[in-house]
Amino acid sequence: MSSPAQNLVVVLNGPNMNMLGLRQPQLYGRATIDDVEALCAETAEQLGLSIDFRQTNSEGELISWVQECRGRAAGIVINPAGFTTTSIALMDALLSVELPVIEVHITNIHRREEFRQHSYVSKVAVGVIAGLGVGGYALALTAMADLLEDQT
Repeated sequence: MSSPAQNLVVVLNGPNMNMLGLRQPQLYGRATIDDVEALCAETAEQLGLSIDFRQTNSEGELISWVQECRGRAAGIVINPAGFTTTSIALMDALLSVELPVIEVHITNIHRREEFRQHSYVSKVAVGVIAGLGVGGYALALTAMADLLEDQT
């Protein structure tokens, strides 16, 4: 992995993820979005990756960030949060960048309400990690490092 694009993984987070640690801690735990960012930075460093970690409550901004990844990043780790079940536009953006995508959910969406069990992002993701808490981000980065290594 020599060029920045070869080792840059963009970690994107959708709506309400900025409320981690406050919102429904019985479901999402007490870790904050800053804790998740620190975990990702530490994991990425151990794996020889660099990350660009972002969170937004805006669907349009999230889509723009995905589009910026084309030609800039090697892969995307995304927790689409509330846009998981609703955003065909996000799915289309992920398709358009032609990069490996790993979807992350802190909770197991398949054990939750029926409306949360469908994911448009899963249709384009190489893999999905759900239900393992914020540690799922570290697992996603490890899996992404393996995918990128296999590509070289």
